[in-house]
Amino acid sequence: MTLSSVSSKPEDVGIDSEKLEAVFARAKRDIDQGVLPSAQVAVAREGKIAGMRVYGSAVQGGEEKPATEDTLYCFYSATKAVVAAVVWLLLEDGSLKLEERVAEIIPEFGTNGKDIVTVEQVMLHTGGFPHAPLRAIEASSRAGRLEAFASWRLNCEPDSQYEYHPTAAHWVLAEIIERRGGKDYREFIRERITGPMGLNDIHVGLADEHAHRAAEILFMAEPVEPPGGFGEVTPEAILTFNDQAVRRVGVPGGGAFSNAAQMALFYQVLLNGGKASNGTQVLKPETIEFGTRVRTKDRHKDPIWGNKANRGLSVIVAGDDGQAFMRGFGRVASPRTFGHGGAGGQIAWGDPETGISLGYCTNGFVDWQTLGRRITAIGSLAAGCGV
Repeated sequence: MTLSSVSSKPEDVGIDSEKLEAVFARAKRDIDQGVLPSAQVAVAREGKIAGMRVYGSAVQGGEEKPATEDTLYCFYSATKAVVAAVVWLLLEDGSLKLEERVAEIIPEFGTNGKDIVTVEQVMLHTGGFPHAPLRAIEASSRAGRLEAFASWRLNCEPDSQYEYHPTAAHWVLAEIIERRGGKDYREFIRERITGPMGLNDIHVGLADEHAHRAAEILFMAEPVEPPGGFGEVTPEAILTFNDQAVRRVGVPGGGAFSNAAQMALFYQVLLNGGKASNGTQVLKPETIEFGTRVRTKDRHKDPIWGNKANRGLSVIVAGDDGQAFMRGFGRVASPRTFGHGGAGGQIAWGDPETGISLGYCTNGFVDWQTLGRRITAIGSLAAGCGV
């Protein structure tokens, strides 16, 4: 964080200090009680960090030491929103259209009945290939990606149902970015999104020079499969992000490393109509509205929990059906709040009605009930901390 990105006091950006301290106290409680080893939490408004706190310690660079604001955490699926912004940019400049069939862009994808899958279906997790296998190391080369794409089969008819694609959909989006953007997807993200936003500590592809800053993942109890399995999101897969070779890949569906402040500020740019604090217009306001509009239908329900998917273009929208907490937004965020959580309980979202954004990350994995209660509590406190 730079001093220019931090408000002198929370009230200067419309955040109540006492309410903000309640957010921090809830995050700290898990560390004090030994539930988690470390955590970062940041709340932002009006383009600035109203407050950030860091608690606990983590193995960083092979050494156990206190976590700091410079410690980087894997944000897992919260990465999807960063990649989404790149795809929105391609849609904005006319390089890509939602109705295009993926096979028209990536001919290698059009096998085994997948020739009818559209770009929009990929972004909405209705493409029908949620369990398509592709390990990070194999996907790090174009040849590896294309070989996998050609072998993938549909699990269901495209658009017939919603089922979360943990990584497969975003490997397809990464290849689309490269073909329509003309360069490596990680480079495109840096040059067109995170760099212009002034957010150089969002790393989709963690360079070796920053590896010593990454907090190692730790299961706080016996690892168990998440509800419904989520396909390849197994404890073993989660722990691969302790391997610098995997971190270096920059898994587009779940491998970004960053800190809580940077993720909160990422959403500030989106809440500010795409204009960064440095004055750069990264995305048009209408593009952000287009990307954060709910596009899934009533029949597109989460197969595990049964609630509506409420998906925009690679982001989740809180909604007004009383189920926002099931989507990771707590209980008091406005219906228009959008973002994406990540495995382990990472949180990153922005609320267009209040202007508040939240970033939360930890390196500790706990059971899903404990995780859910934490997300709901921290999200609710943060969403309600305006003056």
